[in-house]
Amino acid sequence: MSEESSPRPPRRKRYSGKNPRRFEDKYKEHDPEKYAETVAKVIASGKTPAGAHVPIMVEECLSALALEPGMRGVDGTLGYGGHASRILEMISPGGYLTGLDLDPIEMPKTEARLRQKGYGEEMFRAVKSNYAGIAKVLAGEQVDFVFADFGCSSMQFDDPSRGFSFKTAGPLDMRMNPQRGVSAADWLAKVSAEKFEKALWDNSDEPRAESLSQALAGKHFKTTTELAEAIRGAVRADEEELDKTVRRVFQAIRIAVNEEFTAIDAFLRAVPGCLKAGARVAVLTFHSGEDRRVKLAFKAGLRDSIYAEISDGPIVPGPEERRMNPRSSPAKLRWAVKA
Repeated sequence: MSEESSPRPPRRKRYSGKNPRRFEDKYKEHDPEKYAETVAKVIASGKTPAGAHVPIMVEECLSALALEPGMRGVDGTLGYGGHASRILEMISPGGYLTGLDLDPIEMPKTEARLRQKGYGEEMFRAVKSNYAGIAKVLAGEQVDFVFADFGCSSMQFDDPSRGFSFKTAGPLDMRMNPQRGVSAADWLAKVSAEKFEKALWDNSDEPRAESLSQALAGKHFKTTTELAEAIRGAVRADEEELDKTVRRVFQAIRIAVNEEFTAIDAFLRAVPGCLKAGARVAVLTFHSGEDRRVKLAFKAGLRDSIYAEISDGPIVPGPEERRMNPRSSPAKLRWAVKA
């Protein structure tokens, strides 16, 4: 076959400007193994690479879990696998990790990444489950540690097709598992003003809950940007406060759609029964509603002699981590030791 007639590799899609702006065009960040230098530069600039997730307070989480080789435990929120990868390092050789995640889109990618790192079925399994189902997954087994990160993964926020962010137009979905439940658009279209007002108060401490619920409840919004514009149109404030309001409303709807607080409460009730005596649980939270539930559950467990020790207040990211990864700023870590 002549050089002229030989097949050429497909050309990468062209985009305007020096760097791609659309999520699907960010080919370097989507292939971190091939473009490690570019990904490192993105992280060093204080940004999270598209389609990836920078794990938060890793060393603090590992310290809270007091991991040793041979331990068996659970990562209740597998996500991108950043924490799980380090946990597997610490419990090798002889350890075993069960990773839970509801996301049918991201979990297979994360499992593949961990398999490529050499963690076979003898050391690691990925289970499609909410962290609230930890007791059912373990089926009576008690483990040496349990870790959970209640934050939303950057992969979900960055992908417009998931509908979590208002920065780029996308379907108003917000479901962790798009195959189950109702979308944010359907939830908002059916919710009453009273129920929506309560969700805004409970899920995001929104000070304009009453007026916003009257303006938005029962309305039909197809895209994230349509909802964001409606929120902005219902509020009189400067640009900075408008942006905060949009974030709070999106957070409140996301929590309601995924029934996150119900799942957290179920997880906190189930965890003690999943731990051996002296075993540890560590939890990362990202807003007051989550942290309050963990704090109260751990304090009640200490009072009732379920836990022998709990963290003395929350552990927060240091200034350097907050600079390098602004998404870490609201994080709080708490831990407890089974009596």
